Amino acid sequence: MKNLLLAALVVASFSLFPALAAEQVSIPADTAQASLTQVNINTASAQELTQLKGIGEAKASAIVEYRDAHGNFNSIEELTRVKGIGPKVLEQNRAILSL
Repeated sequence: MKNLLLAALVVASFSLFPALAAEQVSIPADTAQASLTQVNINTASAQELTQLKGIGEAKASAIVEYRDAHGNFNSIEELTRVKGIGPKVLEQNRAILSL
């Protein structure tokens, strides 16, 4: 009788493991960022631009100043013409940037 009870307990415990594993799913950082709203680099304020990865107040202001001086951006890649914005920053934010 004890062996039967022990066997039933072991089988029941194995059925719990898939449920526990499913609860430990984490969201990758790229997916989490993709869920953010799009940032239009032609209309965003400096405050909105600071929400981007690698963009602080100084770089956000530089983006707005560049846009004011040269007009709207024609491509996302044109953002790298702004001092302090390189390919790395562009790639970190590409998924949420728009024109």
